[in-house]
Amino acid sequence: MAQTKKKRNRKRRGTQAGSIDTRKKARPRNRQEARGRAKSKSSGKNRVQKGDAPPTWGSAILRGIIASAVFVVLLVLLFKKSLPQALPIGVFLLVFYIPAGYYMDSVLWRRRERARIRAAGK
Repeated sequence: MAQTKKKRNRKRRGTQAGSIDTRKKARPRNRQEARGRAKSKSSGKNRVQKGDAPPTWGSAILRGIIASAVFVVLLVLLFKKSLPQALPIGVFLLVFYIPAGYYMDSVLWRRRERARIRAAGK
């Protein structure tokens, strides 16, 4: 038996990549409202800036791994060292870079915190 009622069509909100945006985005009514929305998004009150969060050992480890890997690659390619010769130097630099990077980040973070507290107190 044929269907008597036509099914309600829904707008297809998918993108070409296949993701579907389910949020309703109300358009601004006028230019002034659009500017206000753009300003509120760009002010970044809720956004965490790079110096706001205290340093972590995880970020120091990641930075140390990347730096020592780059150094090992440079030793192999530019200075024509063999990989077995370059790896112990890379491990030594890794052991040096991790704590040095963490403590440097913590010193800089404390300095920014003191400056932020002084600015807030004024």
